[in-house]
Amino acid sequence: PQANLIFIASLLLGTTITISSNHWIMAWMGLEINTLAILPLISKSHHPRAIEAATKYFLTQAAASALVLFSSMTNAWCTGQWDITQLTHPTSCLILTSAVAMKLGLVPFHFWFPEVLQGSPLTTGLLLSTIMKLPPITLLYMTSPSLNPTLLTTLAIFSTALGGWMGLNQTQVRKILAFSSISHLGWMAIIIIYNPKLTLLNFYLYTMMTAAVFLTLNTIKVLKLSTLMTTWTKIPSLNAMLLLTLLSLAGLPPLTGFLPKWLIIQELTKQDMAPAAMLISLLSLLSLFFYLRLAYCTAITLPPHTTNHMKQWRTNKPTNITIAMLTT
Repeated sequence: PQANLIFIASLLLGTTITISSNHWIMAWMGLEINTLAILPLISKSHHPRAIEAATKYFLTQAAASALVLFSSMTNAWCTGQWDITQLTHPTSCLILTSAVAMKLGLVPFHFWFPEVLQGSPLTTGLLLSTIMKLPPITLLYMTSPSLNPTLLTTLAIFSTALGGWMGLNQTQVRKILAFSSISHLGWMAIIIIYNPKLTLLNFYLYTMMTAAVFLTLNTIKVLKLSTLMTTWTKIPSLNAMLLLTLLSLAGLPPLTGFLPKWLIIQELTKQDMAPAAMLISLLSLLSLFFYLRLAYCTAITLPPHTTNHMKQWRTNKPTNITIAMLTT
């Protein structure tokens, strides 16, 4: 418990340092503290998958932090400014966009995120999907006037497309939520140049909904779609809430998740980017499909006789010797 407390406190400290700093070195230091604090939480189970996830996470984040440092030093060399908001050199802006995309898991730097989330426990996955995204988004928020709109729009559209496309064929719930996160980050990245406050609103609402999904899944101990189908009998009220939260993440109109998408489409249309708005809206239908599949699995109620048969099978489960004899 003491070690956990230290790591969680370090996470909060690193996030606070990054989001409240004006100097690039302080922001970089906060990102490093964050990375080092989350690594023991990922590899806590000592399972080979967890160790692999921690190694991948460390290598990716170390490379991204080095790029952040390189970008800030290039800017300081050319302009004499260490202030985060004074990032004006074009090469520095390009390097910083790549570094933040790597930190967040935007396409084409997304490969590490589903693997790391799949190898982590659900509670650590929640931290990776929410708190760990806040410092990079804050850096994007502070440097947004200097960034390249075409590059960010391209990254955003590809992230939404790939997040929806890759999530279609998944059976692991954590991987589905990872691709959902990539898709949502695309929505945040496309609007940050034109209206940064909308990005923050989208991020806050996404954090709330994702926290609800992860904590519910952690309570009912679900990691795969096949086990999600049989959870209705355990805690019906939690399952009903999970159903609504998933539909909200999908962005269906009466629910909370529809609001940021509607505002983003409205803002893009005002900025004469109607084609981009139409494209990103169509691509979000891909992620709607796997959200609906998750919601459908959540809503399935097995008939009583099926449940009884399953219980009976569990009690009279054939032993390995019986199976071997039957096979012979």
